[in-house]
Amino acid sequence: MRKYLAEFFGTMFLVLLACGSAVLAGNAIGTLGIGLCFGLVLLALCYTIGGISGCHVNPAVSLGVYLTDRNFSGRDLLGYVVAQLLGAAVGAAFLWWLMDFGLFGAGGFKFGGITESIGFTDKGSYLATNVLQAGATWQMALLMEILLTFFFVFVVLGATSKYGTSSAAGAAIGLALGLVNIIGIPVDNCSVNPARSFGPALFAPNAWPDFWIMVVGPLCGAVLAAVVWRGIATARRRKDEVED
Repeated sequence: MRKYLAEFFGTMFLVLLACGSAVLAGNAIGTLGIGLCFGLVLLALCYTIGGISGCHVNPAVSLGVYLTDRNFSGRDLLGYVVAQLLGAAVGAAFLWWLMDFGLFGAGGFKFGGITESIGFTDKGSYLATNVLQAGATWQMALLMEILLTFFFVFVVLGATSKYGTSSAAGAAIGLALGLVNIIGIPVDNCSVNPARSFGPALFAPNAWPDFWIMVVGPLCGAVLAAVVWRGIATARRRKDEVED
């Protein structure tokens, strides 16, 4: 149960703080600053709950681990994903309340994380939801989500393996998430994490038409990363056995 609670709170803070950087400070810090915030939040979480749950806080990462680690069972995968989705929902709820107070209270606060005129309506989508940005196509976003998640999950699997530098794994993973966000935010606000997309979408219905991209892309990218990493790790293991 501890590992599921760790995933719940970890994902909650990822959405609250990382997406919150766009919602509450996006106008001041820009894309680079938001990307760095995503990376820094995950870096902190890795060294906080990494020893308890592995700090997946992302269904795509959990899928990648499931496909490469025989000790991570299907039951673990299901429990992690449920905990991550619930945590993302709670984190997004806190952000929604903050925006609700700001928009309908005293007013005047300049929120970020807003994409105007999306989907089939002329309304905006709030809470840094993952939606196609101006000029982006679904094909572009899907390919980007696959490739960026491939890279991110590949880094996670390698950095946390026996071939990685365990003491620096959190830094590598945090930097990888920051990098993919800096690249992906101009396209679709960058997901690489279905839970991160799910939470804000609950409070911004206009995000749902693009939500499938944020599920299919990251999961396909995770499968690719797992296949490639297993191939590399198996080749390295055989080499070590021959040398011994």
